[in-house]
Amino acid sequence: MRFYTEKCEAMRNFANKIWNASRFVMMNLEGRETYALPAAERLEREDKWVLSKLNTLVKEVTENLDSYEIGVASAKVYDFLWDTYCDWYIELTKTRLSGEDPAAKETAQNVLCYVLTELLKLLHPFMPFITEEIFQALPKQAGSEDKFLMMSHWPEYRAELSFPEEEAAMEAVMGTIKAIRARRAEMNVPPSRKAEVLLVTAVPEPYKQGLHFLQRLAFASQVDFAAEPPADVSGQVTVVTPNATAYMPMSELVDVKAELERIAKEKEKAENGLRIVEQKLSNEKFVSRAPEAVVNAEKEKAEKFRELIAKLEESAKALNA
Repeated sequence: MRFYTEKCEAMRNFANKIWNASRFVMMNLEGRETYALPAAERLEREDKWVLSKLNTLVKEVTENLDSYEIGVASAKVYDFLWDTYCDWYIELTKTRLSGEDPAAKETAQNVLCYVLTELLKLLHPFMPFITEEIFQALPKQAGSEDKFLMMSHWPEYRAELSFPEEEAAMEAVMGTIKAIRARRAEMNVPPSRKAEVLLVTAVPEPYKQGLHFLQRLAFASQVDFAAEPPADVSGQVTVVTPNATAYMPMSELVDVKAELERIAKEKEKAENGLRIVEQKLSNEKFVSRAPEAVVNAEKEKAEKFRELIAKLEESAKALNA
């Protein structure tokens, strides 16, 4: 296997991610020394979502390791811990952790501990030292006699922790949030700028249950629901997902006049860049004497300028619609 500095840096960042996530969990445990997984009726939908996905992960990683698919197994744990647990589940629990409902807070604390501990077990064969160190600092599961992570029982698939309906419903809400955030990022809209969202869907119930997530994570000032799209969609930004379509007023997202001016300046800059490159490529002496790699690099540069100009024209057209 070749040595890559980039891989070392990526794993360093991953270790920092695990450490910081564990610190966040421990800071919000209020000194508790044990945890216990709550009964299903006490779990919120986001709890069932993460537990169901963890259950699937346990099954798949175990099968991968039994088949000696070490790289596949480690990649799955990496993705789950970074994306599902750190980027999503921790974010989804913050409202309960800072809220005034002690029962909801306790449930979130217990599930955070349970999922993190199970993830440390799955990760232990690949990163034994940091996982053992974190395990020693975490509360222990009630009734467990595991004093060391390396001596603990390997996680097992549990049918009672499979919640396919809740998982699908939560994925639908998250998919809409991701799509809205991606569209806002494309338009350079800051998170502080909120906008009304009209959600058109034939199945509104999952979204209504996840309304507080939509408002907070999709930066919505208000979320309304409808079965049919509005008659007039001019001046609306449209975001399409498999189960719903979101409409947001353009005027609430950007200053149209200022954005058109910015696009015009950027387009002019790109056109000047393209003109210079095309002049260079039209020079027969340059094309015949320059190394092939240099000529190809200039051609790629020209193509990128053309793509940027087309994208800017499309953005301007959308703003003028």
